[in-house]
Amino acid sequence: MSHTLLSFPHLPISSPTKKIPTLSSPRARARAAPRACLNQSPQPPNPSLLTSITNLLWGPSLPPGLLISTVRTAWHSTWQLMMSQLAPSDTSGRYSRPPSRFRCANFSGQTPTALHLYVGLPCPWAHRTLIVRALKGLEDAVLVSIASPGPDGSWVFNDIRGADSDVLLPGPDNANGCRNLREVYKLRRGGYDGRCTVPMLWDTKTKEVFCNESYDIIQLFNSGINGLARNPELDLSPPALKGKIEEWNRIIYPNVNNGVYRCGFAQSQEAYDLAVNDLFSTLDILDDHLGSSRYLCGGALTLADVCLFTTLIRFDLVYNVLFKCTKKKLLEYSNLHGYMRDIYQIPKVAATCNYSAIMDGYYKTLFPLNPGSIQPAMPSGCEHGVLSRPHGRESLSLAESKYVQVQVS
Repeated sequence: MSHTLLSFPHLPISSPTKKIPTLSSPRARARAAPRACLNQSPQPPNPSLLTSITNLLWGPSLPPGLLISTVRTAWHSTWQLMMSQLAPSDTSGRYSRPPSRFRCANFSGQTPTALHLYVGLPCPWAHRTLIVRALKGLEDAVLVSIASPGPDGSWVFNDIRGADSDVLLPGPDNANGCRNLREVYKLRRGGYDGRCTVPMLWDTKTKEVFCNESYDIIQLFNSGINGLARNPELDLSPPALKGKIEEWNRIIYPNVNNGVYRCGFAQSQEAYDLAVNDLFSTLDILDDHLGSSRYLCGGALTLADVCLFTTLIRFDLVYNVLFKCTKKKLLEYSNLHGYMRDIYQIPKVAATCNYSAIMDGYYKTLFPLNPGSIQPAMPSGCEHGVLSRPHGRESLSLAESKYVQVQVS
């Protein structure tokens, strides 16, 4: 799947047809003051004035019930309108993720060798592609441009430089020099007016969107362009495990990967209750399974593990708080948390995890879920030092290997 941030339709502002006279006198400028440019940030209300008005109207007591109910009704209606843009839902209020528009299966002919990857660091779907790209050694073959959330929630390109070179950072569009991802999508033949999501794989030769479905992209990176990889021998989806991988994906995608979004974007209590029960019952199953298996399909890391990891690494950081996945923290699942640390400590994986960018992308962008844009403190269990602690899961691989030997003999 793919990910798009909150983006509302832009309302056109008509240009004036008459020439605006020069405002020379103080009185003329005062009359024109209310017509301040719409692009300027509004000035915050005078707190002293607000306090005076409040004291005049109802003194030290709470606002009247009628005012509270009116504001509540107005806010709820506005919230529903914004949520319909952010997270489409069915008639019961359950979040319904739109399908990806560009699939690898839609393209015929030889797989292009001039590919450029567009991602956003907060997005778990894009994170999948960064991990597989790194593990396969495709960094030189498939260059990347990292977008960041813009003020309106769209993906934009900024040259954000930092001292920490061990972690991926947002930057400019290295393939097309565009200001935002929408401009890149529009470069394709025939243009494009749909959802501009990440990850997106761009064909730099044909100037075409090659794919914007995350699972298609990680399958392509795993085995479709092995001739370009520095680690072609690594197979995250070996034929012998494909059935198990697909079985786990059928469980994990609706209940965990998309399950956290079903919780956070639920627009009715019934939709939330169903989603949160599905989520935590599945986490219980996973935690129990991982008590005797190092990875989902045995002793080897697979694409199923990559897909689960990018949700788990965000769980206590974002989903537990912002998306109301509050029944348990991931830290309370001893096997799941150790499993997450195990994958985090695989060389190159930690460098794809930018926690500051992840928190900014959720708490400061998803306005309907966090109107104040107040970002909470990072949970201690998500700090690099904690995630780097020994996980002790190597012993599970040894136990599995001995079990296989016994079965064969």
